[in-house]
Amino acid sequence: MSQQPKQPTIEIAQTAEYRDGYSNSVQVRMSVWDFHLVFGTMQQESPELMKFNAFQGIYLSPQQAKALLQVLGQNLQQYEQDFGAIALQPNVIPPAGPIH
Repeated sequence: MSQQPKQPTIEIAQTAEYRDGYSNSVQVRMSVWDFHLVFGTMQQESPELMKFNAFQGIYLSPQQAKALLQVLGQNLQQYEQDFGAIALQPNVIPPAGPIH
């Protein structure tokens, strides 16, 4: 009989640089080595101009990006079970960020 290794206790701490922020837009850039998520706020300045103000970039390994996808999917599924379906406007297409 083999025993499963004991999982370590996880302790979460915030650094002095930690900040909460609100983002209504995120751009995803990728390379063979990593994913780069750029968070910001998008607002319409005029009928012809949408302005994206970036405030934070986070790099993730492909493995962490895939784990994030799974965690977000589980959380969105639970959210919709609790609060109802999230509707996306069919005529709103998010701007495509550059792919590296």
